[in-house]
Amino acid sequence: MTLPARAQEPGTTHTIHPGTDGAGVVRRTVLPGGLRVITETMPTVRSAAFGIWAGVGSRDESPADAGASHYLEHVLFKGTERRTALQISAAMDAVGGDLNAFTAKEYTCYYARVLDSDLPLAVDVVSDMVADSLNLPEDVEAERGVILEEIHMRDDDPSDLVHDEFSLALYGDVPIGRPILGTIESINALTRDRVHGYYREHYRPPNLVVSAAGNVDHDEVVRLTQQAFAAHLTGDDRPAAPRLGGETWPGTPTVRVLDKDTEQAHIVLGGLGVARTDDRRFALGVLNAALGGGMSSRLFQEIREKRGLAYSVYSYTAQYADTGTFGVYAGCQPGKADEVLQICREEIARAAEDGLTAEELERGKGQLRGGMVLGLEDTGSRMSRIGKSELVYESLLAVDDLLARIEAVTLDDVLAVAQDVLTQPQALTVIGPFGDRDFSL
Repeated sequence: MTLPARAQEPGTTHTIHPGTDGAGVVRRTVLPGGLRVITETMPTVRSAAFGIWAGVGSRDESPADAGASHYLEHVLFKGTERRTALQISAAMDAVGGDLNAFTAKEYTCYYARVLDSDLPLAVDVVSDMVADSLNLPEDVEAERGVILEEIHMRDDDPSDLVHDEFSLALYGDVPIGRPILGTIESINALTRDRVHGYYREHYRPPNLVVSAAGNVDHDEVVRLTQQAFAAHLTGDDRPAAPRLGGETWPGTPTVRVLDKDTEQAHIVLGGLGVARTDDRRFALGVLNAALGGGMSSRLFQEIREKRGLAYSVYSYTAQYADTGTFGVYAGCQPGKADEVLQICREEIARAAEDGLTAEELERGKGQLRGGMVLGLEDTGSRMSRIGKSELVYESLLAVDDLLARIEAVTLDDVLAVAQDVLTQPQALTVIGPFGDRDFSL
């Protein structure tokens, strides 16, 4: 079944999952000011994962703010009125906890994983960082060098860089196409006032979700959160609505070739996929598994097993509010790039024309089911599932419902999504020692 749509009234608590299908009890409370708290109780474990999700990412940035979301993620670790950067890290190290964060195109997450008895400390530290960061000028300046080094590190790793370049090739110079890290120019141009203003604009209670999973008590998490955010839970704001729909992408995919003196050629070929609320995402997931999602997939068998042309070859999907990505990656010797690229194009065209076999369909569904369930075996992944779902979806789907939707995928469903997704104009990015070689489609 689909679980009930989320209540929007501040001051209410709802049980939105009764604790069936192998999942724990999921409860949700909306605090004054629009801050949401969602938990999943797993009484058989001895750990707890706590996260705060902010509904802002790189696609919310103007050209002048490019990289601000990720920059801010770094700066929030630098200190608050109550703790220095050293005290933040020392507090978690002292209990053997894991404290980290990540920035995506549509959201940012700060999280900690600790023993269940140390949950109050995790809530206090992470909430302090997110709610009361000082963003001091000297901290912003110090972190600028760290982020520039991160960009240089990305540029030195062509297997990483190629995906950022592919995004630009597919979407163009628009927010969703730009790299999450920003550019050297945009990072150097960001001032403390701009970073702090970005923080004040986007890190407000209606735009935040608190999620916790593990051996946790919902009422205790709510109490700890209220205490940590006490100065900010004012007004009658309601939670921000999920980012749904929006822009359309008519698409003028391009070819980007970066001449680098590398031992391997790194190739990404692909096009637009489906949005995260598109019901076809389950069929596309099955198609992706069969085409390039494992060792038995068509691309792995044709390129690596039969011909020995590449060590790493795979396909992947990504979903956003209004669009998505389908891509194929391969790393090979530069002299074999043409052959590998031709096989990728042939396999994409064959899947678009004929779909999958019955055996591939069942194998793809099994891979998707197993990957999803096995990925929910720890408290961190459970925290991420409920927190992200609360932020970007209109309702939380039960695990049994997700499994049923995968099982319901038919050969006709896969063929229909393949004919739509795989026949669209394709972008191509190649990194390697190719000079001004023309790889035009």
